[in-house]
Amino acid sequence: MALALIQQTVPDADDAIIDYINGYLNEGDFEDDHDAIYEFVKPILVDVVGDEGRIDDLCAELTKMYTRNSAITAATAKTTTTSSASSKLDHAVTMGCQASVSATVSLNKSKVELDHVSSGRRRVLSQVNQEKLRKAEAKIANKMAKRLERTNQRVEYEVSRLLESERQLREEYKLYNPILDYTSTKGKNKDIKIENFDISFASRRILTDATLSITFGRRYGVVGKNGTGKSTLLRAMARREINVPQHISVLYVEQEVAADDTPALDMVLRADVWREHLLEKEQHLNARIAEIEAEQNNTSLNNNNNKVSLDGQLDVCQNKLKEVFNKLQDIESDKAEAKASAILAGLGFAAPDQKRPTKEFSGGWRMRISLARALFCKPDVLMLDEPDNMLDIPAIVWLENYLQSWPNTLLVVSHDREFLDEVATDIIHMHSAKLDYYKGNFSNFDGTKAERHKALFREWEAQMQYRQHLQDYIDRWRYNAKRGPQAQSKLKILEKLPVLEPPDDEKLITFRFAVPEQLSPPILQMNEVTFGYTAQRIIIQNINLDLRLDSRVAIIGPNGAGKSTMLKLLAEENKPISGSVFRNGRLRVAYFTQHHIDQLDLSKSAVAFMAEKFPGKNEEEYRRILGSFGITGMLGLQVMRTLSGGQKSRVAFACLSAQRPHVLVLDEPTNHLDMESMDALQDALDKFNGGVIIVSHDERFITTVCDEIWICDKGVLSKFSGTIKDYKRMICPKNGSIASSMTN
Repeated sequence: MALALIQQTVPDADDAIIDYINGYLNEGDFEDDHDAIYEFVKPILVDVVGDEGRIDDLCAELTKMYTRNSAITAATAKTTTTSSASSKLDHAVTMGCQASVSATVSLNKSKVELDHVSSGRRRVLSQVNQEKLRKAEAKIANKMAKRLERTNQRVEYEVSRLLESERQLREEYKLYNPILDYTSTKGKNKDIKIENFDISFASRRILTDATLSITFGRRYGVVGKNGTGKSTLLRAMARREINVPQHISVLYVEQEVAADDTPALDMVLRADVWREHLLEKEQHLNARIAEIEAEQNNTSLNNNNNKVSLDGQLDVCQNKLKEVFNKLQDIESDKAEAKASAILAGLGFAAPDQKRPTKEFSGGWRMRISLARALFCKPDVLMLDEPDNMLDIPAIVWLENYLQSWPNTLLVVSHDREFLDEVATDIIHMHSAKLDYYKGNFSNFDGTKAERHKALFREWEAQMQYRQHLQDYIDRWRYNAKRGPQAQSKLKILEKLPVLEPPDDEKLITFRFAVPEQLSPPILQMNEVTFGYTAQRIIIQNINLDLRLDSRVAIIGPNGAGKSTMLKLLAEENKPISGSVFRNGRLRVAYFTQHHIDQLDLSKSAVAFMAEKFPGKNEEEYRRILGSFGITGMLGLQVMRTLSGGQKSRVAFACLSAQRPHVLVLDEPTNHLDMESMDALQDALDKFNGGVIIVSHDERFITTVCDEIWICDKGVLSKFSGTIKDYKRMICPKNGSIASSMTN
C-alpha cells in the first residue's frame, strides 16, 4: 500500500529510488521516532519532484501509516506472549476461516495497514488498540504543530537577524561609535602590535599564531591569493574582533552609502561624527541661551533670586559654547565643506552632482561617496578593499596622489601592482595562515619575496640533511656498546630540533583560449558609426575602427564616457542609429561583461551550466575546457555559488573559450582576479591567435597586453599615440587635479 502511495505521488521517480525508500520503511521501527520518515524520505523526493507541499502530505500519510502499524505489531506481540505463557487471551477474538487468519498474520508481518480482511461475508476484527492509536495520532499532530512553530520562529529569527546585521553595518560605517573626540588622542601612541592571534571564517582557519605589527603613518599594501582571507583580516580589525586599542579610530570601506534623499556632499560631511556632534551641541546651546535671555527679560526686577539663577545658567552655557567654538576651530570646521567638495571633485563628481541625492547614483558611484567619506574624516587607520575596482583611470590617478600624502595609517588590498607601487611604503603578504612583512613598495616585495623563498628552501634542505645525518648515525650505532651513548646524545639533539615546514611551492596558474580558424580580412570595420538611446541622447558618435585578428586594443577614459557602450556595439548588443558596420560572415565575437557573474546560473555546477549553454559535448570535454582556466577536479562539479569571485570569473572565461571566438571583447576582465590569475590571463591573451579589445584601468595589464590605446571621452573615440603612463600624466600631473565626466 505504501509502495502504491509513493508511486502515485511521485510518478516520475526512478524505480530504484522507490524500492530504496520502500525497503527503508519496511525495515524501520518508527514508534519512538515519528520524525524519522520526514528526515529520510523528504530530502530524497523533493529533489525529484520539487513540490514540498506534496511531499509533506506524503510523509504525513506514511508517518501515520507506519506508526499505526507499529501499534498493530506491538499488540500482536503482546497477545502471542500472553498466550504462550498462560494459554489465555486478554480479549475475545472472533475467529473466521483459516484463510482469514493466515491472511491477517501475513499482512501484519508485512506491516501493511489492515482495517479488516474479509472472506466472503465474514469479518475479522482489527487487533489494533484504538486508544493507543488515538494517542499516537495526537502525538504526531502535536509534533507537526511544534515543527511548524519552530519553522515560523526560524523565519522570524532570520528576518530579525538580517535587519540587525544591516543596522550594525550602518553603525559600523560611522567611524566613531561611541563618539570619539579625536582631538584628545593627539600625542598618544597609535601603533598596533597584536601577537599570537587566530582568525577563522566558516570553520576555515585564516590565520594561526599570527602577529599584526602596524606602525602609525605607514601605508601598507595587503597582498595574497584570492581566498586567503585579506578582507576577513581587515573586517576583524574594523569590528575589533582582534584587540585593536580603543583610542585608535578605525574605518573599513566596504559598504556603499545608503540610497536616500541626502545630497552627496552632506553625506560626506556627516562622516565626521565628532564634528556633527559639536555642531549639534552648538545649536542646542544657542537655543538654550536664547531661552535664558528671554526668561531674563520677563523676570521682574524684584525677583532677585530667580535673576541670579538665570545669570548663573547663562554663564555656564556661554562657557560651554566657548569650548565648543574652540574645538570647532581646532578641527577647522569652517573649511570642512570645501575639503569635502574637493575630495568629491577628485573622485569625479562635478559641482552640480555633489548636490544630487544619493538615491540618484548607481552602486558604483555610491561606493565613491563611501570612499570620499573615509578620506574626509581621516581615521587613524583607514582600510580600503580593492578601491581601484570602482574607479576609472583619472580617479585612480587622483587617489594615488592623494594617498601619497596620507598622514595616518593606511591598509589597502589591491591587485593593481602600479597602484601599490605608487601608494605603499610596506607590503603585508598573507599566505599559509600567516603574515609576512616587507619594506618598500610592490616591486621591492616582488624581488625580495623570491630571494626569501630561496633562502627558506635552502634552510629547509640544510635541516633535512642534518636530520638525515643524525638519523643515519643513530640507526647505525644505537645498539653498539662503545658508541651507544653518542647515539643516544644525537637522538636527544634530533628530538629538540624545531620542525621546519617546507616553503610553499606556489602552483603555476595557466589560462588557454581555444585556437580560432583563420579569416580573410576585413574582419570588422566601423565607418562613422553613431549610437544613442534616442536622437536627443547620443552616447558615442562618428566612430571609425578597423579590427584585425592581430589587433590588441585598449579603450580607456573616464566612467560614463561610452566605453562599455562601444564594446556592446562590437558584440552586436547595441545597434547603431547611423553609420555602417561590416562584419565577416564567419566572424565570432565573445563578450566578457563587467557583470559577467550575474550571467552565470549560480545554482548549477560549472559543468552543468556549460552543458546547458553549449550542448553537444560530453562531460570530459566541458571539464577539459574548464581545466584550461584552473577549474579542475571537484571545482567543476561544485555549485557555482560556493566558488570565489575569481573562480566564477574563470568559469566565464571558459565559456568564452567554448565559443571558439575570433575576437575577444573584454570589459574590466581583471576586477575579480588575483595577481597570479592576471599573469595567466596576460600570457593567454599574448598567445591567442585572434583579436583582443579591452576596457581596463589596470596599467600593467594594458601595457603588457595591448599595443594600441584609444581614448573614449565625451562621446568621441580617438587613437592615442602615447603609452598609458603618458595618458596618466596628461590627465593628472603631479599634485594636479582632475575632473571626470559622469552619467548614470
